[in-house]
Amino acid sequence: MASDRPWQWCELELLLGISAEAFQLEKAVCSHGLFMMAPNYWDPLSNTLTRPLRLPFSDHRSSSGSVIVTISQPSHRPSSLTLRVHGTCSVSPQQQHALLAQVSRMLRLSETEEKAVREFRNMHNYGDDDQNKSFTGRVFRSPTLFEDMVKCILLCNCQWSRTLSMAQALCELQLELQNVSSFSSSQKVENENFIPRTPATKESRKKHRSRTSGLSSKGKLLKKKLELEAEGNLQEDHVLATSLNSNLPPIDTDENLCQHCKACENSKELSADDESFCGFSNGRGYFAMGGIGNFPSPEELASLDESFLAKRCKLGYRAGRIVKLARAIIEGRIQLGLFEELSKDASLLSYNQLAGHLKEIEGFGPFTRSNVLMCMGYYHVIPTDSETIRHLKQVHSRKSTTQTVQRDVEEIYGKYEPYQFLAYWSEIWDFYGRRFGKMNEMSCSDYKLITASNMKNKGGGERKRKQAS
Repeated sequence: MASDRPWQWCELELLLGISAEAFQLEKAVCSHGLFMMAPNYWDPLSNTLTRPLRLPFSDHRSSSGSVIVTISQPSHRPSSLTLRVHGTCSVSPQQQHALLAQVSRMLRLSETEEKAVREFRNMHNYGDDDQNKSFTGRVFRSPTLFEDMVKCILLCNCQWSRTLSMAQALCELQLELQNVSSFSSSQKVENENFIPRTPATKESRKKHRSRTSGLSSKGKLLKKKLELEAEGNLQEDHVLATSLNSNLPPIDTDENLCQHCKACENSKELSADDESFCGFSNGRGYFAMGGIGNFPSPEELASLDESFLAKRCKLGYRAGRIVKLARAIIEGRIQLGLFEELSKDASLLSYNQLAGHLKEIEGFGPFTRSNVLMCMGYYHVIPTDSETIRHLKQVHSRKSTTQTVQRDVEEIYGKYEPYQFLAYWSEIWDFYGRRFGKMNEMSCSDYKLITASNMKNKGGGERKRKQAS
């Protein structure tokens, strides 16, 4: 890297193993709408995925920090993926394991998932000449089950454009919550410039109390910080410049822990022409300049007031469901680790157990449950909504209704058991490709164009989106 670059980074290698032969990063990522949702950033020019990932602290403290990671598949080493970890020149073995595990989950690189992809492709008569297909049997998901669950809630009862906006708002909020941590430590000299030196008037304190009376302590801190920013008392440039590193874990200094390290200093500019960033300049700018943080953790969301979250991120009724889910997780009433363990074999018995657990959680109706279970590796149930009805009408000439759609999908896709969803989604994704072009080549500014109105046949009507949960 050029010596006038300020950013440190190191690279890790993830061997694809049995996945190497037919694996293509752009198709593994751009295979489901989840890849379009913040904080994921797909760069179509460099075929790289960039997003924050969480790391455990190297000294085994309970909390964690985030680092921005860029994932690429080098053309000269297609049997492996390269993870570029930004903001540090080394990561500990524990942190390496955490990063690789999150990436493996997103791209479904386990033996169980690989078996499902292979069996589906054989069942669906995929051959060597089908490499140009937009969907190849691997469905992108999030690095954590919690993020998948919340995003499945965001899919309900709204247009795709609003789903994208809500996900982005949650990631913007997470960045603010990181800054609150620094803001609340105002007694430290290095954070002194976050606090106005003149005390607020009694009147402003009274107004502040009335506006924040319904907020938790962290929510009140965030509210106060936002007010100070609006008054010009906070230096926003400094906030954005430090926010990406404000919650980073301590990094081990042994450079032998990295397979490749480079560092640079004394520059305030990013260059899109600098090949050492492998296309990351756009991705890094998306986070550093766009006010986007990581996806909020259960701990971060559980501390917030439901009404504040609903208003701040425009979540509506979903805010209450998300906060209750987060609180149940941190209180141990919902054990996501147990859910993940049950899903490893993807058996019908474990499916029924997981479906039963999810059914007890507020807001996880049939549509949301089916989507979450699909994210967990169960493909024999198709989540049905108005989009399913539209697809069956346009592609299969079925006059499906909300009462008959489940029966219709079973008749059409039953021959692909236990991979009915993969067969259905293959048709959906190919249809999107014909309407909007290849998903891996779309600009992120065009994601909101994927709406029901833009998928109508000429002269055809479109059913009103049905309520689902």
